[in-house]
Amino acid sequence: MIRIGVDFGGTKIEAAALDAQGRFQARVRGASPREYEAGLAAVRELVAEAERQAGVTSASVGVGGPGSPSPASGLMRNANSTELNGRPFPADLTRVLERPVRYANDANCLALSEAVDGAGAEFGVVFAAILGTGCGAGITVERKILEGRNAFAGEWGHMPLPWPVDAEHPGPSCWCGRRGCMELWVSGSGFTKDHGGGLSGEQIITAARAGDHAAVETLDRYVDRLARGLAMVCDVLDPDVIVLGGGMSNVGELYERLPGAIATHVFSDQFETPVRPAMHGDSSGVRGAAWLWPLEP
Repeated sequence: MIRIGVDFGGTKIEAAALDAQGRFQARVRGASPREYEAGLAAVRELVAEAERQAGVTSASVGVGGPGSPSPASGLMRNANSTELNGRPFPADLTRVLERPVRYANDANCLALSEAVDGAGAEFGVVFAAILGTGCGAGITVERKILEGRNAFAGEWGHMPLPWPVDAEHPGPSCWCGRRGCMELWVSGSGFTKDHGGGLSGEQIITAARAGDHAAVETLDRYVDRLARGLAMVCDVLDPDVIVLGGGMSNVGELYERLPGAIATHVFSDQFETPVRPAMHGDSSGVRGAAWLWPLEP
């Protein structure tokens, strides 16, 4: 049984065909158009090519992308790919693909992929955060996405940085209209901006490892801010595991330092929650999208 997953990102769209064991049978990518109808057409073409390569037709299609459809109207909201906001994106995907389509936030797809057969497979409650160009999070309980009554559970990237020091208050302005959102502090772009610009995230990490004082301080601030944000999640949810995806999840120091840093902020006498990198890396989004359809044939 073949399932198609689509990862609709801000810079690229990927479609992949997975078999029942989660093995890739096809994988194709294209640039993300910034125009709405062109984006729909790109998804249609990539799905068709993935099916052609996998030798199937009319496969189930799940799509992961930014934001989420409102349960009240079916229109998109909270997408940093702002051309989607206010549009019936899932319904239009169903129309252009001529089959039912399941849509979920990309962070929910990360969480689902890692809960099914990744870094969270042995746990009941998984909190998964994307630390990339932006920042988001998804939650699964017993391998099912927790969307919440209003279908926006996990919008951690647009919660404020907790326990801010004077230099962090009120925080920079966010595209969402608020100030000081987690996304501005713990995304990859937030990390480079905090260092003053001019260097990539990889260059800053390399400099920190070489003992550069300014880079070390930037990394220290990042770990502290990320730990504060995750501690707030743990106080509310107390997940069984925290899984990190996105570009910043490749920083090995996070897994050494975060458990202890989170422990200093949680409202508990102990903290034993593991923090792990996404096992499937940048494949988690497209895999989780495919898993939006039942795993049973």
